[in-house]
Amino acid sequence: MSGELTAVILTLNEAEHIVPCLQSLAWADRRLVFDSYSQDDTAALATEMGAELQLSRFENYAQQRNAALDSLTTAWVFFVDADERGTPELGAEMRQVMQERPEAGWYVPRHNYIFGKLTLGAGWYPDYQLRLFRQGRVRYERPVHEIAQVDGEIGHLIQPLIHHNYRDVAHFHAKQRPYTEYEASILRQQGARAKIYTPLSQPVRHFWWRFVTLKGYRDGLHGFRLSLYMAYYEWMKYQKLRTGA
Repeated sequence: MSGELTAVILTLNEAEHIVPCLQSLAWADRRLVFDSYSQDDTAALATEMGAELQLSRFENYAQQRNAALDSLTTAWVFFVDADERGTPELGAEMRQVMQERPEAGWYVPRHNYIFGKLTLGAGWYPDYQLRLFRQGRVRYERPVHEIAQVDGEIGHLIQPLIHHNYRDVAHFHAKQRPYTEYEASILRQQGARAKIYTPLSQPVRHFWWRFVTLKGYRDGLHGFRLSLYMAYYEWMKYQKLRTGA
C-alpha cells in the first residue's frame, strides 16, 4: 500500500521562502513547485534547487490545488505552503502510514511560529491541516479557505509541520484584515444578522475562548496579545456584518 510521494508547493512571489522550504522536503520522492507566474525569483530558485516547476494561472485556491493534483502521477501527494517546513521525523511518519495504513487522507499538526515565537495556545496548536492524500481520492471545493473532500477515511499524524506564521505585528494585521470581509460575507450568505450589541459581545466571547478555553494563557503575554488581536478582528467582522460595509 506504499508508493511514491510528491510534495507540492503552491507559490506566488515566494523567493524569500522557497529555498528553505524545498530543502526541508529533501526526503520526498518528488518536489513540485506549482507557480502562479511569480514576478520574483521563485521559479528560478526552484529550478536551481532541483524541483520540478509548473506554471498555472491562478483563479482561486481550490482550482489551483485541483490543477496540481491533475498533473501528478505519484501515489501520494503532500501539500505544503512556502512558509512551512517539513522535518525528517514527519517524513518518516508519512512513510510509515503510507505503507501500513488504509486511510485516504491525513491531517498534519503544525507548530506555528508567530512573531518568531512557538505558539502552543489560543488555537494555534495542534492546528491540524488536511494535507497528505492518496492520489485520486481528494478534490478541493470553495475558492477561499478551500475545503478538501476526501473519498475515504482520514487519520491524524503526530509529527508537526513547521509554520513560520506572521513574522511581525504589521504582517499579522495585513493578513487578518481581508479575512474579516470574507467571513462577514459568508455570514451574510448564511442569513446571519448582527444585533446592535453583537459587535461588543462577540469579541468578549472570542477573547475568552482564545485566552481561557484554548489556553492562550500558556503563552503568557504573547498569548494575551494574540487573543486581544483576534478579539479585535472578531469585532471588525461583526461590525461589517451589522453595517454592511
